Parts: sequence; C-alpha cells; structure tokens
Amino acid sequence: MSETTAIQVEAARVVFDDRVETAAVRFEDGRITAIDGPRDGAELVDGSGLLLAPGLVDIHGDAFERQLMPRPGVTVPVEPALLETDRQLAANGVSTAYHALTLGWEPGLRSVATGRAIIDALQALQPRLTVENRVQLRWETFCFEAVDLIRDTLAGPLAPAIAFNDHTSMAMLDPSVPLQQRPFDHAPDYPIVDVDSSAFAAKMETRAKRSHMSAADFVQLIRGIWDRRPEVPATIAKVATEGRAVGVPMLSHDDSRIETRAYYRGLGARLSEFPMNRTVARAAHEAGDIIVFGAPNAARGGSHIGSLAAADMIRDGLCDVLASDYFYPAMLLAVARLKADAVAPLSQLWALVSRNPARACRLDDRGSIAVGQRADLLLVDWPEGAAPAVLRTWVCGREAYRAGPAG
Repeated sequence: MSETTAIQVEAARVVFDDRVETAAVRFEDGRITAIDGPRDGAELVDGSGLLLAPGLVDIHGDAFERQLMPRPGVTVPVEPALLETDRQLAANGVSTAYHALTLGWEPGLRSVATGRAIIDALQALQPRLTVENRVQLRWETFCFEAVDLIRDTLAGPLAPAIAFNDHTSMAMLDPSVPLQQRPFDHAPDYPIVDVDSSAFAAKMETRAKRSHMSAADFVQLIRGIWDRRPEVPATIAKVATEGRAVGVPMLSHDDSRIETRAYYRGLGARLSEFPMNRTVARAAHEAGDIIVFGAPNAARGGSHIGSLAAADMIRDGLCDVLASDYFYPAMLLAVARLKADAVAPLSQLWALVSRNPARACRLDDRGSIAVGQRADLLLVDWPEGAAPAVLRTWVCGREAYRAGPAG
C-alpha cells in the first residue's frame, strides 16, 4: 500500500479536536481529504468497534538508549538499534518522534561521539524508517565540545529541537537541598556536595558504569568539568542564538526556580520540560510557555522521583504536552489512565500527545483529524475497561505498522 492509495476508514469512533464521534475518514496522497465523504473507489478499512485517532507526536523520548545499551556496559551497533527503535515507535502509535539525544561530557552512551554516530545513522537510515525520526539535542550545558555537532545538526535534515539540560549542577548539589527546590544553576552561592565524600562516590557509581569508568575516575572527571563552570553561560547564549536563527523549538529541562525559567525564556526557550515544582509551572503558564510532563508519570499515577504528578497538573491547566520520556507505550497508557480517572474528556487528553506537541514543535500540518492535515493516524483496539493496543499506524498516509491479533 502506497501513500497515494485512497483509503477510507469507516465506522470507527474518531477523535476530533473537540469531540469523539463515529465517522468515516478518507485519506490519499498523504493527506486527509474527506470526513464522511463518498467512497469513490477508496480501499475500505472497517473500523467498527475501534478508535481512530491522530498519530502521537513524541517531543522527548530516550527509550532508544535501551536498544543501544540493553544492559549496563553492553552496547549494540547503532544501525540495528535505531531500526528496532523505529519499529517500536510505529507499534506504539508514535508517528513523529524527537529522540532525546543526550550530548554530554560523559564518555560512552551519552557522549558527543555517540551522539554524532546516532545523528549520522538516522540521516542514512531515513529511506528505511517507518515513522518520522527527528532529534531533540538534549545538550548538557557543561559539554562545550558539543557545540560544533549542534551547529552541524541545525544545518542538517533532521529538523531538531534543542533542550538545555544541566545535570552537572544537579549532580553537584548539596544533598541537604531537595532537588526540586535547588537554586538557579548559575547562582554564585550554589550549594555543592562534598566531592571527597564516600556518599558522592557511591552516587556516581551508575554514571561511571554507563561511561565505562571507575567511580573514582568519574569523580575526578566531574571535578574537572565543574571547574569550567564560569564558561557555561556564554556557551548557552551562543547555542541559543544559533537555535533562534533557524527557528527551532527550544526547551529548558527540570526547571526548579522562576528565575531559571525566566533565564531560558529570555534566550528563546519557550518550552518548560518537566518543571519540578508548582510555583515554576504556574509562572511558566502565566508567561505563555508550553509545559511538558512525562507520560510515564501520568500512566503510573505519579513521578518516580517524587516530583509533581502530571494528572494534577493537567487538572489545573499546568500541563500542555505529555512525552514518552523513557517508555514509548506510556503515551497511550497515560491517555487511558487519565480517561479512566475522568481527568478530562478523551479529545482533550489526546491533544496532550498529538496536537499540542505538534504545535509546540511548529508542526502545524499534523496532530488533528481534519481535512488537509497530514494522514498520521492510529487505529486502536480499546475494549471498555481494558488496555488500548495499536492495530494500525499510518504515517503521511503510508502504512507503518499493522497487527493481526489471534482472536
């Protein structure tokens, strides 16, 4: 089946922007061409008892790292890992994916070298991929050597986003200060941990293993990185300037202070990704920023690190987008959990994983079922009271995934 084949899905319950109702949806040449129009020789798909919804737009997903490193210290070649990731995305209804590609100073999985290998592989694999694979340049702001790669990617075909991350300051935070209330990362009196303590070495064990280093060597590495802290603001400003010049969406990550959100907003980053307390989320909302939370948070009923509950934020109008974060199935599961908990009507919940992230990333051609929109569509088996499962995924009118249950 090619994207030029006219297809009409009939008798499905259709998720529109403002309602869910039974309708027929026709698409051809990659676009939705009619709602309840004539068949006119289209290939018919029976949607009886099923849900037809816009394809999911994942603004931040890093589950691909598990394909690259399925066990700590065990790596898989980049090309098969990305092909497998692409198929997982299609099977979970993600039609547009921004891979949250960490560009950090750590050797190994999250290094600039690995980042470049992934970007090169994604570009080479484009003709073989089933969904639209993009990248979120999840830049660790202490990683000065990533700037050239960011510049190259901004000029390339992957249409990236830029996310400003500072896990270095978070790692160096005095443990007496809650992570969710830490000061502005560039504050001159930022409270830091005793880097010579055994507790800090133990805390760095996981990162060291991921980087194929001993904990002692990793502690020495992060100490040297921290010494370059005065250089960070100027480098952030340089990257933000280049992002603004080409108009890419920009995000700040794990904001803990109004001052932090205002700082990045001033640089053009209008998305607040995973704000860590309600005060920051409310300030971001009042400033017109787009607020992103993790779908696993909503699917599980709370944050795994004790931060804000996404469902509460949605109820209060303080969440605009849900992203897969570390688990691709979470986007659909989050919608199911929120619907079961009567947080909002299904059409509003679906916007969190389709229309809203599309608009946040300036992709106005997708995220809704309407004439003229790109035919990114999901056909979902969702019996009352049961978990939803994707049966078919179309991306730009092309079938990317089909499942045939045994029953």
